[in-house]
Amino acid sequence: MTYDTTRRTVLLATGATGAVALVAACGGGGGGNGSTSTVSPTGKETTDAPAGQELASTDEIPVGGGKIFKNEEVVVTQPEQGQFKAFSAICTHQRCTVGSVSDGTINCPCHGSKFRIADGAVAHGPATRALPAEQITVERNSIRLT
Repeated sequence: MTYDTTRRTVLLATGATGAVALVAACGGGGGGNGSTSTVSPTGKETTDAPAGQELASTDEIPVGGGKIFKNEEVVVTQPEQGQFKAFSAICTHQRCTVGSVSDGTINCPCHGSKFRIADGAVAHGPATRALPAEQITVERNSIRLT
């Protein structure tokens, strides 16, 4: 029996080899997902993911203002007493990290964009899109990224 190699066969084989290499590279055991693995006192392995980490206590976020967490790329605001919101700290204009929270807005130092602390909506351009909301939980006096 003789097999003829066609262009289609070569392309399919090359594509399949590339796909396998890509999956192997992405699925490596390096665990570079930002989580760490530890052993609990009971001897069971647990995973501490970045989600769920405490950002701040509620008394660190001023009413009518907020606080920027640069490492987590999150800004937490308190538009009204006891009402906490969280948004991406990355400006939607050109991806600068916002620099301050004052006078009811989250302010980007790069080009002057301002976003409302209550909903992340654009209060002043050049940004045209709101800051994306981030998920937080508030339990007792603790604000956690979820």
